[in-house]
Amino acid sequence: MASHHTLPGTDIYGPGTFIDKEVLPVPVDARRDRAAWDTVRFTGGSEPMIPIPIKAPVVAAALHAMCGLVANELLELRDGTAVHESTVALNTDHAGLWLGSTFTTQINGEDVSTLARSNALASRFDRDFEQGSGKGLAGRATAIYQTKDPRVWNQLHSSLDATRTLQSMGIPTDVKFDTMREYYDYIQSYVIQWSPDELKMHNVRHGLCGSICYSPEGWRRTAMGQRLAAHPLVNYTCASYAAPTPPVPVPLPKRPSVDRRPLAGVKVLEMVRIIAGPTIGVTLASYGADVIRVNCSKLADLNVLQLTLNAGKRTIDLDIAKVEDKARLLDLLAEADIFVQGFRPGSLARQGLDLHRMLEHAAMRNKDIIYVDENCYGPDGAFAERPGWQQIGDAAFGTSYVMGRAQAHETVQPFETASAGYSVLPPLPVSDMTTGLVGALAAMMAVRDRTTQGGSYHVVSSLVAADAVALEPEIGLHPPAVVARTAQRFGAATWTSNASQRMIAPLLFK
Repeated sequence: MASHHTLPGTDIYGPGTFIDKEVLPVPVDARRDRAAWDTVRFTGGSEPMIPIPIKAPVVAAALHAMCGLVANELLELRDGTAVHESTVALNTDHAGLWLGSTFTTQINGEDVSTLARSNALASRFDRDFEQGSGKGLAGRATAIYQTKDPRVWNQLHSSLDATRTLQSMGIPTDVKFDTMREYYDYIQSYVIQWSPDELKMHNVRHGLCGSICYSPEGWRRTAMGQRLAAHPLVNYTCASYAAPTPPVPVPLPKRPSVDRRPLAGVKVLEMVRIIAGPTIGVTLASYGADVIRVNCSKLADLNVLQLTLNAGKRTIDLDIAKVEDKARLLDLLAEADIFVQGFRPGSLARQGLDLHRMLEHAAMRNKDIIYVDENCYGPDGAFAERPGWQQIGDAAFGTSYVMGRAQAHETVQPFETASAGYSVLPPLPVSDMTTGLVGALAAMMAVRDRTTQGGSYHVVSSLVAADAVALEPEIGLHPPAVVARTAQRFGAATWTSNASQRMIAPLLFK
């Protein structure tokens, strides 16, 4: 391909600018390192693996390929192996299976999903991570409900604290029913008394999760949707305002014959829960990083997630409200190259673990830090500090809405609001897994860039952004005939007709 050269553009665009010496066609200009892209090979079946319109496996395969390319760039920096001499091979069927891999592990031959359905999984661990958070009424505090406006549905989410969420809405929690459907109908009888705007303002006022189930266009019209759209999906920036730190070579493995993976020697500390945040660390660990996950036994999590999402990691239980545990955490941070946190932006500031404090620590030790924020709504905007989980991202950008339309559920006509329509959840934690993969990719790119440029980096990976990319025009959706054909091929009719898709647990543990 044509070579690309620039000349200083100081006289025209100002100091630090560069202008093309020769103008290249835009497609050629966009694909600068053709040799690198030509090293990627995709294989797999021509038909999708998941009977939904959203091309989640395609997006996942592309992101995994990008991780592979960055990994090869790191190997080139460390070992001198040219990128164009390495390869990246991706099977798109495997990428589809990866989206559900969290729930496909076994313990001594017993499937974890089966153990979870029978409530036997907690006994396989030293403690019950769920702390009873999904039983009875609490098991339906996270679900999609119809509002007072029959055209609009709302995603309710308990954040593993159903009592707080339900009582704030005036829903008595001291009730007993025989079936989970009765619990759902009970909560529905209260939620339907609220308008969409009333629910939104209630959640904001009380610091709760929740979102209207927008259509994609409906979300794009919101102020928060427009704010998030200003940021790239793979969002990492050099903290140029911080004190400069020198370049850090890609670490050489201490035992080259044992581990030659590209991130061997890179130390990661993570404070995360559930799926998206832990997926960042488990992805980095798969490329050789030394990952320590900080748990806190006071905080609930899901038992079914403790196997695959801790693979390749070490774990430690710390309560940073205790002086000795906080000191231990700071000792671990002193050695970390990457810090991953999955709490709301600003929620760790009281503990001195926010981005700016970490940048100060980096300056004092004269070594950078790569600070990874995994959240729901992105780095800024009115909702940036609101809590949110995968289901909130699915509701906000329109994934749940699209799934509802795909299932041909009736909606009230005419569409007077962009958020009109029955909504259901996708059958797999797509945005969770995608968000984690994007966060890992951005962190790897930051490791690459610090090698040559130095400096600390800030990464933001958000659930709504992960939902957004799969619904962009350049990606497109599978036609209904393809979805139906896939469902028939796998005998997955329940994925496209089961009302339990309004609720997360039955969906995940089928």
